[in-house]
Parts: sequence; structure tokens; C-alpha cells
Amino acid sequence: MDNTRITGAVFDMDGLMIDTEKLYLRYWKQAAADFGYDMQDEHVYAIRSLARKYSIPKLKSFFGQDFPTEDVRARRTELINAHIRDNGIELKKGLFELLDWLKTHGVKLAVATATPRERAEMYLKKINALDYFDAVICGDMITNGKPDPDIYLTAARELGLLPEQCAAFEDSPNGIKAANSAGCHAVMIPDMTPPDEEITPLLDAVYDDLEQAISFFEGRV
Repeated sequence: MDNTRITGAVFDMDGLMIDTEKLYLRYWKQAAADFGYDMQDEHVYAIRSLARKYSIPKLKSFFGQDFPTEDVRARRTELINAHIRDNGIELKKGLFELLDWLKTHGVKLAVATATPRERAEMYLKKINALDYFDAVICGDMITNGKPDPDIYLTAARELGLLPEQCAAFEDSPNGIKAANSAGCHAVMIPDMTPPDEEITPLLDAVYDDLEQAISFFEGRV
């Protein structure tokens, strides 16, 4: 790990700030089942954080060209919205401890999420986090989503920083690929899957939770 000064931090959202990946896992499978398809955990893991232009062909490769991706996705969203309406949104451990520390130390903050803007802002408002961020970049605001680097390049540009001045926080392999290829310092807080032999070389650091990641910035901001 080098000693580059870090003046920006860019956060994925689902599974990183809010504990929603388990909902995607549950409700992708339920939505697919509603249409007669047997979706398994590994199918959901394969499309985590993927841009829609990548997730659609991947789902069709699993279930055939007739798989109704948009109908299943719409049903999944309906199920997740109902769950959140009834139960609220769970935070990932240490979120506000890290955000408050970064704000106190003058680090600029952005969100880089594959989630569409309307839903992303709704979630961030619901957990009272939206006002922490100087920029929110969403999947429907860019052409090439994760694992391509564009969303992180855009986030850094919106913060007025170079990618190498930014730490990028991710929980998924596809997100780490995007952050690393953009030139950010890729920091993983694993959620559903630990880093494997493909992802580990791309990482600057791995922590169990967001509060632990404060140590990544000490002496570097």
C-alpha cells in the first residue's frame, strides 16, 4: 500500500452501506420462481453490481433466450420495495462512524451504485445519508456500468479529483474490478462472498466492516 494522499472516498451502496444484497438474493430467486424458473444463489452472485447490459445476457445464458429478464426484474423490485416498506433498511456496521470521520477530516464523498438514481436516492434519504455526499452517480446515468470503470471515473470527476486520489469501497467482485480499472484505491468490505484469487490482486485493503476502514485513511488524508 503506497502513501498517496487520499482526498476522496467513493461508496458502492447495496451490500456496502445498506444490507440489501441479501434482499436481492432472496427476491431474485422468488421473482424467478414466480415465472417458473429455478434461480440459485450462484446465479444471483454472478450478476451482483453488473450493469443491465451485462446482466441481461448473463441471465439468458443461464436460463435460455426466452427468460423474461425485465418482467422478473420488475417483480423482484416490487418484492424488495414491499419488504423495505414493511421492515425498513438495515445499515451495514460502521457506516456512519466512517462517514462522520471522513467528513470531519475534509474528505469529499460520492456514491457509485448500479442502482437507478430514483431508487438510490430514496434509499439514501431513508437512512439519512444523502446529505453526506457531494455526488451520487447511478447506473442509469452512465453508458458503461460495472465492471467497466466509467462510474468511478465519473464519480472522481464530479468530486474534482483524480481517481488515484480516491478510495473506492465495494463489497462485490464486479465493483472491485470497476474501481481498480478506474485507478482508484480499491477497498473491499466483503458481504456475501470473500475476495478470491482473481480479486485479491486488485485490492488495496480488505476490512470486516466500514468502521475498521478508518485505519486506511489515517496518515493519508
